[in-house]
Amino acid sequence: MTKYRSGLGWDSHRLVAGKPLILGGVKIPSEMGLEGHSDADILSHAITDAILGAAGLGDIGMHFPDTDPEWKDADSRKFLARAEKLACDAGFMVVNVDATVILETPKLSGHRDAIRKSLAECLKLEVNNCSVKFKTAEKVGPVGEGKSAEAQAIVLLTSKY
Repeated sequence: MTKYRSGLGWDSHRLVAGKPLILGGVKIPSEMGLEGHSDADILSHAITDAILGAAGLGDIGMHFPDTDPEWKDADSRKFLARAEKLACDAGFMVVNVDATVILETPKLSGHRDAIRKSLAECLKLEVNNCSVKFKTAEKVGPVGEGKSAEAQAIVLLTSKY
Protein backbone atom coordinates (compact mmCIF):
# COMPACT_ATOMS: atom_id res chain seq x y z
CA MET A 1 0.00 0.00 0.00
CA THR A 2 1.22 3.50 -0.82
CA LYS A 3 2.31 5.34 2.35
CA TYR A 4 0.81 8.71 1.31
CA ARG A 5 -2.12 9.64 -0.89
CA SER A 6 -3.59 13.02 -1.76
CA GLY A 7 -7.10 13.79 -2.88
CA LEU A 8 -8.68 16.81 -4.52
CA GLY A 9 -12.28 17.91 -3.93
CA TRP A 10 -14.47 20.63 -5.42
CA ASP A 11 -18.07 21.69 -4.94
CA SER A 12 -20.36 24.48 -6.07
CA HIS A 13 -23.93 25.49 -5.16
CA ARG A 14 -26.28 28.31 -6.09
CA LEU A 15 -26.81 31.17 -3.66
CA VAL A 16 -30.46 31.86 -2.84
CA ALA A 17 -32.39 34.01 -0.40
CA GLY A 18 -33.97 32.30 2.58
CA LYS A 19 -31.42 29.50 2.98
CA PRO A 20 -28.69 29.35 5.62
CA LEU A 21 -25.05 29.79 4.68
CA ILE A 22 -23.19 26.92 6.33
CA LEU A 23 -19.46 26.41 5.80
CA GLY A 24 -17.51 23.69 7.55
CA GLY A 25 -20.48 23.14 9.84
CA VAL A 26 -20.60 26.78 10.95
CA LYS A 27 -23.66 28.94 10.24
CA ILE A 28 -22.51 32.27 8.80
CA PRO A 29 -24.78 35.33 9.10
CA SER A 30 -25.86 36.18 5.55
CA GLU A 31 -28.91 37.23 3.56
CA MET A 32 -28.08 34.53 0.99
CA GLY A 33 -27.44 30.86 1.57
CA LEU A 34 -26.60 27.76 -0.42
CA GLU A 35 -29.24 25.66 -2.14
CA GLY A 36 -28.92 21.88 -2.15
CA HIS A 37 -30.39 18.54 -1.10
CA SER A 38 -28.46 18.49 2.19
CA ASP A 39 -27.39 21.64 4.05
CA ALA A 40 -25.35 22.49 0.90
CA ASP A 41 -22.14 23.02 2.90
CA ILE A 42 -19.76 23.32 -0.06
CA LEU A 43 -16.67 23.27 2.16
CA SER A 44 -17.61 20.01 3.88
CA HIS A 45 -18.61 18.54 0.51
CA ALA A 46 -15.29 19.41 -1.13
CA ILE A 47 -13.32 17.94 1.78
CA THR A 48 -15.49 14.81 1.80
CA ASP A 49 -14.79 14.29 -1.92
CA ALA A 50 -11.07 14.85 -1.36
CA ILE A 51 -10.94 12.21 1.39
CA LEU A 52 -12.94 9.68 -0.61
CA GLY A 53 -10.81 10.29 -3.70
CA ALA A 54 -7.52 9.95 -1.85
CA ALA A 55 -8.64 6.64 -0.37
CA GLY A 56 -9.87 5.39 -3.77
CA LEU A 57 -13.44 5.17 -2.49
CA GLY A 58 -15.31 7.06 -5.20
CA ASP A 59 -17.07 10.35 -4.62
CA ILE A 60 -19.68 12.02 -2.47
CA GLY A 61 -22.52 11.18 -4.87
CA MET A 62 -21.82 7.45 -4.57
CA HIS A 63 -22.05 7.49 -0.78
CA PHE A 64 -24.60 10.27 -0.19
CA PRO A 65 -26.82 10.50 -3.30
CA ASP A 66 -29.12 13.49 -3.58
CA THR A 67 -31.90 11.08 -4.51
CA ASP A 68 -31.83 9.50 -1.03
CA PRO A 69 -34.28 11.07 1.44
CA GLU A 70 -31.90 10.14 4.30
CA TRP A 71 -29.65 13.02 3.23
CA LYS A 72 -32.41 15.65 2.78
CA ASP A 73 -31.35 18.70 4.82
CA ALA A 74 -28.57 16.60 6.43
CA ASP A 75 -25.70 18.17 8.34
CA SER A 76 -22.75 17.72 5.97
CA ARG A 77 -20.45 17.03 8.92
CA LYS A 78 -22.05 13.57 8.82
CA PHE A 79 -20.56 13.18 5.34
CA LEU A 80 -17.14 14.27 6.60
CA ALA A 81 -17.24 11.90 9.58
CA ARG A 82 -18.38 8.99 7.42
CA ALA A 83 -15.69 9.68 4.79
CA GLU A 84 -13.04 9.80 7.53
CA LYS A 85 -14.28 6.47 8.91
CA LEU A 86 -14.36 4.86 5.46
CA ALA A 87 -10.78 6.00 4.83
CA CYS A 88 -9.78 4.67 8.25
CA ASP A 89 -11.47 1.31 7.51
CA ALA A 90 -9.48 1.22 4.24
CA GLY A 91 -6.24 1.60 6.20
CA PHE A 92 -5.70 5.36 6.05
CA MET A 93 -5.82 8.34 8.35
CA VAL A 94 -6.21 12.00 7.45
CA VAL A 95 -2.98 13.97 7.97
CA ASN A 96 -4.16 17.44 6.95
CA VAL A 97 -6.70 19.46 4.99
CA ASP A 98 -6.11 22.60 2.94
CA ALA A 99 -9.27 24.21 1.56
CA THR A 100 -10.41 27.39 -0.14
CA VAL A 101 -13.90 28.90 -0.22
CA ILE A 102 -14.62 31.21 -3.16
CA LEU A 103 -17.49 33.57 -2.34
CA GLU A 104 -18.03 37.21 -3.16
CA THR A 105 -19.93 38.15 0.00
CA PRO A 106 -20.10 38.05 3.00
CA LYS A 107 -16.51 38.39 4.15
CA LEU A 108 -15.51 35.22 5.98
CA SER A 109 -12.20 35.92 7.72
CA GLY A 110 -13.90 36.48 11.08
CA HIS A 111 -15.24 32.92 10.95
CA ARG A 112 -11.95 31.16 10.13
CA ASP A 113 -11.20 29.92 13.65
CA ALA A 114 -14.69 28.52 14.21
CA ILE A 115 -14.65 26.75 10.84
CA ARG A 116 -11.20 25.26 11.43
CA LYS A 117 -12.24 24.07 14.90
CA SER A 118 -15.45 22.49 13.55
CA LEU A 119 -13.58 20.67 10.78
CA ALA A 120 -10.78 19.51 13.10
CA GLU A 121 -13.28 18.06 15.60
CA CYS A 122 -15.15 16.24 12.87
CA LEU A 123 -12.00 14.81 11.26
CA LYS A 124 -10.20 14.02 14.55
CA LEU A 125 -7.36 16.41 13.70
CA GLU A 126 -5.47 19.14 15.49
CA VAL A 127 -6.72 22.58 14.42
CA ASN A 128 -3.31 23.43 12.95
CA ASN A 129 -3.81 20.55 10.47
CA CYS A 130 -6.93 22.22 9.01
CA SER A 131 -6.26 25.22 6.79
CA VAL A 132 -9.15 27.23 5.35
CA LYS A 133 -8.66 30.20 3.04
CA PHE A 134 -11.22 32.62 1.62
CA LYS A 135 -11.16 34.26 -1.81
CA THR A 136 -13.48 36.28 -4.01
CA ALA A 137 -13.86 35.79 -7.73
CA GLU A 138 -13.16 39.48 -8.40
CA LYS A 139 -16.67 39.97 -9.84
CA VAL A 140 -15.98 37.37 -12.60
CA GLY A 141 -18.35 34.54 -13.52
CA PRO A 142 -21.30 33.22 -11.50
CA VAL A 143 -19.37 33.34 -8.19
CA GLY A 144 -18.23 36.91 -8.82
CA GLU A 145 -21.76 37.90 -9.77
CA GLY A 146 -23.07 36.57 -6.45
CA LYS A 147 -25.03 33.71 -8.04
CA SER A 148 -23.02 30.83 -6.55
CA ALA A 149 -20.15 29.84 -4.31
CA GLU A 150 -17.39 27.24 -4.67
CA ALA A 151 -15.00 25.35 -2.45
CA GLN A 152 -11.82 23.45 -3.27
CA ALA A 153 -9.96 21.11 -0.96
CA ILE A 154 -6.92 18.90 -0.91
CA VAL A 155 -6.23 16.30 1.76
CA LEU A 156 -3.27 14.15 2.59
CA LEU A 157 -3.82 10.63 3.88
CA THR A 158 -1.21 8.31 5.29
CA SER A 159 -1.28 4.56 5.60
CA LYS A 160 -1.95 3.28 9.11
CA TYR A 161 0.29 0.26 8.40
